[in-house]
Amino acid sequence: MMLSRADNSLLGRWWWTVDRWTLVAVAALVFFGYVMMMAASPAVAQAIRISRDIFLLKQVVFLCAAMAVMFTVSLLSPRGVRRVALVGCAVALLLTALTLVSGTEIKGARRWLSLPGMSMQPSEFLKPFFAVVAAWLIAQGRRETSWTLRLALPGLALGMAALIATLLTMQKDMGMLAVLMGVLITQFFVSGVHVVFVAGAVGGLGALSYLAYLSLDHVRRRVDKFLDPAAGDTFQVDLATRAFGSGGLLGRGPGEGRVKDHIPDAHADFVFAVAGEEFGMLICLLIVLLFAFIALRGMLRMLPERDLYVVLASTGLAAGFGFQAFINLASTLHLIPTKGMTLPFISYGGSSALAVGLGIGLLLALTRRRMHGDVS
Repeated sequence: MMLSRADNSLLGRWWWTVDRWTLVAVAALVFFGYVMMMAASPAVAQAIRISRDIFLLKQVVFLCAAMAVMFTVSLLSPRGVRRVALVGCAVALLLTALTLVSGTEIKGARRWLSLPGMSMQPSEFLKPFFAVVAAWLIAQGRRETSWTLRLALPGLALGMAALIATLLTMQKDMGMLAVLMGVLITQFFVSGVHVVFVAGAVGGLGALSYLAYLSLDHVRRRVDKFLDPAAGDTFQVDLATRAFGSGGLLGRGPGEGRVKDHIPDAHADFVFAVAGEEFGMLICLLIVLLFAFIALRGMLRMLPERDLYVVLASTGLAAGFGFQAFINLASTLHLIPTKGMTLPFISYGGSSALAVGLGIGLLLALTRRRMHGDVS
């Protein structure tokens, strides 16, 4: 973009203050997303007897919409980010609760609302919105002189987390729950809470996870299959791990993979296995490095920042992005029990693409260099 530093227009101010390295990394992930849809989606479409290009065409629309959302949101001031997050979090909570009443059931879980041309998963939007709202509540509590408010505001964040945890448990979405709880614990740690309390929170989360294993059948089945493959069907995971071995260092070549012909979710949850088989370990490492770069850069940009709200919100958004990528990659590699969680910008999915674009847009807005006259 040929914009002068003297350009004081909205676009000019955005270009010279936004983190362009993060934009480049996001653009690279979107490029890989298009490539992987071309590689994986035709075989999946043929298997269910629909147009072989339908998933690719939809993903083009989804990713373009996600980039438009990312750009629009990145223009906001920190105060604007907070206002959008407060409204968005309330709406996403209501819609998430609505799915339990009138949602569409897919693969035994009721997480989606039917819309023309797509199904929307409202809980996807809770991730970025809740990260910002929780950051504001924690930071506002630290500013208060009254001990009542200093405890009540972070307590409200914990209460919201408990409500969201209840809804996600009823939706059988433990992966999303793990991401949100990981974000909240990270934010409390960065805010300066004593490490003993953070360790206690991690221990409590572990205890709740064990309770979920004992009381929820779908959790117990997945954990048992992970610990003892003979305890259940591990067909998709076995094929995915073999795909990485088949791809080797440089891959079998575009279109030469076989795993996409046998895994029903090759274009979604297991798209990384297709990348490993067709493009090899080097490309897979590049993808992992891109995710790590975006997450770490979002946090490192906060080192000189003095506004605790901005620090915590950026940390939560970056951590949530990194946690989501880690869960998908680790489950594909059979390092953790399988979870139905998409790989940001690469897996097929409209709600996921829009929510991730929204989250990165909020992160870009918060990490922009502040210019004279910007309102925090």
